[in-house]
Formats: sequence, structure tokens, C-alpha cells
Amino acid sequence: MSAVLDQHGAHGHDHHTPTGWRRWVYATNHKDIGTMYLLFSFAMLMIGGVLAMGIRAELFQPGLQIVQPELFNQLTTMHGIIMVFGAIMPAFVGFANWMLPLQIGASDMAFARMNNFSFWLMVPAAIIIVASFFMPGGAPATGWTMYAPLTLQMGPSMDAAIFALHILGASSIMGAINIIVTILNMRAPGMTLMKMPMFAWTWLITAYLLIAVMPVLAGAITMTLTDRHFGTSFFNPAGGGDPVMYQHIFWFFGHPEVYIMILPAFGIISQVVPAFSRKKLFGYTGMVYATGSIAILSFVVWAHHMFTTGMPVTGQLFFMYSTMLIAVPTGVKVFTWIATMWRGSMTFETPMLWSVGFIFVFTMGGFTGMMLAVAPLDIQFHETYYVVAHFHYVLVAGSLFALFAGVYYWLPKWTGVMYSETRGKIHFWWSIISFNIAFFPMHFLGLAGMPRRYADYPMQFADFNLIASLGSFAFGVAQVYFFFAVVLPAMRGKGERAPQKPWEGAEGLEWEVPSPAPHHTFEMPPKLDATATRVVG
Repeated sequence: MSAVLDQHGAHGHDHHTPTGWRRWVYATNHKDIGTMYLLFSFAMLMIGGVLAMGIRAELFQPGLQIVQPELFNQLTTMHGIIMVFGAIMPAFVGFANWMLPLQIGASDMAFARMNNFSFWLMVPAAIIIVASFFMPGGAPATGWTMYAPLTLQMGPSMDAAIFALHILGASSIMGAINIIVTILNMRAPGMTLMKMPMFAWTWLITAYLLIAVMPVLAGAITMTLTDRHFGTSFFNPAGGGDPVMYQHIFWFFGHPEVYIMILPAFGIISQVVPAFSRKKLFGYTGMVYATGSIAILSFVVWAHHMFTTGMPVTGQLFFMYSTMLIAVPTGVKVFTWIATMWRGSMTFETPMLWSVGFIFVFTMGGFTGMMLAVAPLDIQFHETYYVVAHFHYVLVAGSLFALFAGVYYWLPKWTGVMYSETRGKIHFWWSIISFNIAFFPMHFLGLAGMPRRYADYPMQFADFNLIASLGSFAFGVAQVYFFFAVVLPAMRGKGERAPQKPWEGAEGLEWEVPSPAPHHTFEMPPKLDATATRVVG
């Protein structure tokens, strides 16, 4: 996106900007690396989306139509892995790279070369993951959670997936270290921690989560690898191992991972809602503490994914109550956003539409999560389409909708041109309507008992599956429209020139630099006013 910087006039010290392929391969500038992360994540979103279309095409009507059950399971597995590790997580890291130095008045990220390395690690990992479809026996078909003992029975593609996840984990840890050091050590004088934008706070806490849990995933998949090739029996019952132990280790990573994918989204919404309400964020301090509370509680709820494994009642009660407890800080956040909008001078430009859509649909996903937290109910819902509906409401209507809100909010700052408001609104309404058509019927399928990861189903599930598939196809096409109608024109510099501060109510240091943001910003630390949101002098 910052490619368009070359097309708009130089800003003082922009003569240092490298050109051609070297600019991107050797990139150490946080804006260029942020751009590459965002484009990479969108490419992975499209690949994961194509796999999802394969899943929904097969489920369009009863009977085996297009793919065999083996390939169907490969599609569901790789769709999940690619969307989680290839699309959502890198997109938020792209936002962190682009926006954090601008928001805190830093000249760049703390470790510029490590920043470049952590991005370029993702490319071979993505190639390995996609190439696993062409290995003997096809891609892994274990589900994205890679449960034993299925993982012990897979072909060589399982080893490739484990290797790729190790590489992605190393990338995430390096990115997290970079973010923590940048935020703690490179803030402009006068910007205390409690004056930072909420997006910086959510990413600081997320980075600590990443460092804490990525090694746990690495341990789980390394134990899987040694079970497969080195004669160990961590998860192999034939040698005295326990497959349920894998679930405990995986979900100890997996539940904080869910919050790794949603906390930065909360940060983006906490930037956009005040801007279009023309008010300060209501309850900033409470928002900070709520974010920290969610991060801490995320470590004590992991086994609510495992109520059907024969857990003792005492364990079920503990994880049930701790899961309900995590709803409290999440509710604080929703209350904060609504209170910010209350009696504000609200306007509904595209970023605000996405934010309000996020709050509405994410809250629905939260309520279905509360139902899954109740152990007796979860035993009925477990491994049904109810769970699929729940986590898509949280991850698509949560993470992805917040990402779109952030793209529309900061795109004028990135590219220097205003996107078409009409096209943005078409994208929003097309997406939110088709999303609900796709995923709302899945609640009813799950309540009626349709299990997930099945390539075929009896006739009584046909109507809702048909509706869900049509909605899914429409939602996929909406994202292609977004790229060609909104992103590409902005990258090419087509559209009216964006002012330095395109949104009247926006606050923060990123609106103190020209649009597009110069290649180098804040070479000298800015002098801030008392609110730490404006540059003085």
C-alpha cells in the first residue's frame, strides 16, 4: 500500500526511499513491512477462502457431489490452519508494524532487520503448507487442532505442516519481542503507558500472550513429531501414551491464541468508535484493565474445549465458572464502546459501519460462547455445527470485521487517497448480510445434531446447508470485490487526495503526519501536548 508513496511528492527526507524489488526484499522500514504483511495475509485469506468454497460446495446438497471424504477432511484442516496462522494473525501484525511507531511517536520498530526476517519466514512456511496438498497421501486431515492419534497416522504432509508451524511460531515470537521493545522503550517523551492509544495497549498485551503460548504449541507438535519418527509414546496409547494429554497441551496454547486474534481487534474498534462518535473513549482505564484481565483469564479456561473427554465433575465446574468469568471483562469492553457512542455526534462512514457491525455480531458470537461454556449444554453441542457457527461469529465477524474497520480507517493515511465511500458501504452491507446468511443457519444445524467435518449428511439438514452454502459463496465474492474496488484503486493512487486528518473526530499522532505517511517519520521524537495525542511546536 505504501507503494504509492513513490507516486506522491517527496516529503523532505524521502530521498532515502529505496526503489524496485530491493525495497521490498531488504525492507527494514516498518511501513513497507506492514504493507507486505497485509498483502500476504490477504493472499492467504483468498487461498483459505477457496478451500472454504470447496467445503461449502460439497455440503450444498446431501450425497457426495464433488470431493471424497478424505479430501474433504484435508480441506477443513487446511482451511483452519491457513485462516488462523496465515490470514488473521499476520494481518494484525501488519497493522502493528504500520501503526504502532506512528501512534507512539517512534521512528521505526526497535529491531528493523529482525522485523524483515520475521516477515520473510512466513513466505516459505505458507508455501510448505499449500504444497502439502501435493505430497503423497495429500494434506493433513486431522482438523486444524491436529489431534492425536490421527496425527500419528498421517503421511509425510504432517511433517511438513509441523515444520511450517514451527517457522510461523518463530516468526510470531520475533514479531512479539519487537512490538514489546518498541512500545516499552521508544515512546515519545510525555507519552506514558496510560496515555497510549488503545491499539498500542491491546498489542502490548497480545505480544506477551504470543511469547507465552507459541512455545507450548511448538512443544505439542514436536512431541507429535517424535511419536511419529523416534519411537516415543507421548500420545500413542499402544506405548502407554495419552491422546487426551495432547488436547490439554494444545488448548493451553489454543485458548490464549483465540484472544491473540481478538485483542488487537478490540484495539482497532477502540480507535474507530471514538473518532466517529466525536468523543473520548469512555472508561479508558477500565478498558486497559479489562484487556489485561482477559489475557490472564485466558490461561485458566482451556479445558472448556474438553468437557466430553471424561473430565471429572470438579474439573468441569472449574472450567465452566472460569469461562463464564471471562465474559465479565469482555462485557466491560462492549459497554465501553456503547457508552462512547451514547450521545455522541455519530456519523456512519465505512469504518464506523464495520465497527458497529463488529459490536453487534461479535456480541452474538459471545452469547453462543456462553452457552458452550455450560458443561451440560456443551456435551450436546460438542463437535456440531453450533461450534462452527460460534467461532466463525467470533473470528470472522470479530477479527476480520475489525480488520476491515482498520483498513478503511487508516487507508487514507497509508495511501494518500480517499477510497470510494459508496464502494466501502457496498462491501460492508454485502459482507454482513451474506455472513449472517452463511453462518446463522449453522446454529440450527448444530442444535439439530449435525456433526462438523462430515462430507455428507441426511436429508433433514439439506435446507439449512443449502442456505449456508449460498451465503458463503456470496461472502467470498464480497472480499474479491473489496480487493478490486477498494484496495487496488487506493494502491494505484486513484481517488481524491486525502487530507492529513480525513476524519474529524480522529485523535492520535498518526494524524499529525502528512497523507500518505512519509517513508520516514518522527526521526526526532515529537514534543507532545498534555493529552499525548498532538504534536506541539
